Amino acid sequence: MQAWRVHTLGEPREAMRLEEVPEPVPGEGEVRIRVLAANLNFPDALLVRGQYQIRPPLPFTPGVEVCGLTDDGRRVIANPSLPHGGFAEHVVAPERALLPAPESLDDAEAAALHIGYQTGWFGLHRRARLRAGETLLVHAAAGGVGSAAVQLGKAAGATVIGVVGGKAKARTAEELGCDLVVDRTTEDVVSRVKEFTGGRGADVVYDPVGGDSYTASAKCVAFEGRIVVVGFAGGTVPTPALNHALVKNYSILGLHWGLYAAKEPAAIAACHGELTRLAAEGAIKPLISETIALPAVADAVQRLADGATTGRLVLVLPRERGSAR
Repeated sequence: MQAWRVHTLGEPREAMRLEEVPEPVPGEGEVRIRVLAANLNFPDALLVRGQYQIRPPLPFTPGVEVCGLTDDGRRVIANPSLPHGGFAEHVVAPERALLPAPESLDDAEAAALHIGYQTGWFGLHRRARLRAGETLLVHAAAGGVGSAAVQLGKAAGATVIGVVGGKAKARTAEELGCDLVVDRTTEDVVSRVKEFTGGRGADVVYDPVGGDSYTASAKCVAFEGRIVVVGFAGGTVPTPALNHALVKNYSILGLHWGLYAAKEPAAIAACHGELTRLAAEGAIKPLISETIALPAVADAVQRLADGATTGRLVLVLPRERGSAR
């Protein structure tokens, strides 16, 4: 089979190679899956660079979430077992962690439903306890992670402010349903948020960026507001001033979604049931900006790493004739 592999760490465009390799063999408790679609995530770029918290042995194949068909014909969503990641024609994954792919979504959409939407749901509902009528501020609102949070916030009845970088991304955020879009390249985020909220600020801030975005968040979070720290796509890990959190009475909440798989796996299945329901109702739908073929993956991961993408980029592999949906 064909698979992208990393032999030496570095930038995706240089470090990733498309190679012919043997199909992975399932171990105890694992199943083999023929990949139909694999969603590209920022952690894939971090894996290739050697900057992610998990460091698989070299050589490895990146790709942390797929939609595919098991050998017995089930259409599933899975997190492949590294070092045999999803940018390949076949993967293996733990049987106990497989989730049924929603019938309302095509292969690319199903592949993009899992990590980003699970992270958004746990961040907004389990950690921040977002309530209908509250104001939610989402950084990088036109990106894959941010767009999921925007949709989930609207589905929860929140007023959503989307922060983006550039006119094209602003248009995307508007189309997603943001009640206010702030272009951080031309507007001051703090003053726009305070003006829109009558000086109160945002009740919940969803921040996958870090750096200057976090600094702005602390300045415009409301009394008893909650800042959910999701990641540091901007490249800078902030150092919060805890005295500021004390005097303004706001909470700083960390979210590492992957921990739920070890600490509370039943919660992931329950969340998937809720996401499947929302998808069937049309309340959420992954924003697929581009589908790509296998030879284009390294370039696409590089563009994702460089912050030059909007929405989700998804690898889609051709289905065999006569296969289901």
